[in-house]
Amino acid sequence: MREEGPCLRVDSPPVQVHVRYFAAAREATGRESELVSLEDGSTVDTLLEALQTRHETLAAASTSLRVALDEDFVGGDAPLRDGATVALIPPVGGG
Repeated sequence: MREEGPCLRVDSPPVQVHVRYFAAAREATGRESELVSLEDGSTVDTLLEALQTRHETLAAASTSLRVALDEDFVGGDAPLRDGATVALIPPVGGG
């Protein structure tokens, strides 16, 4: 019987996503975009929590934001991949 050695832990590299802000989200953050690093396995909800911590003024706007991941609207449980673009889009009003 072969004896197994100790397991080596290999940390996953961070996931970097490009976040684009529109309208009220842009006003709340004071920027058009930014690059955000998160742990591998992060979701859209993880990203939103990190952004609300980084930009406290975004919390008020975030309840009504739509999130697009690489140009497709997604829910909070959508997984993020390295190099993805996430757009935070407030509701559009008008007639």
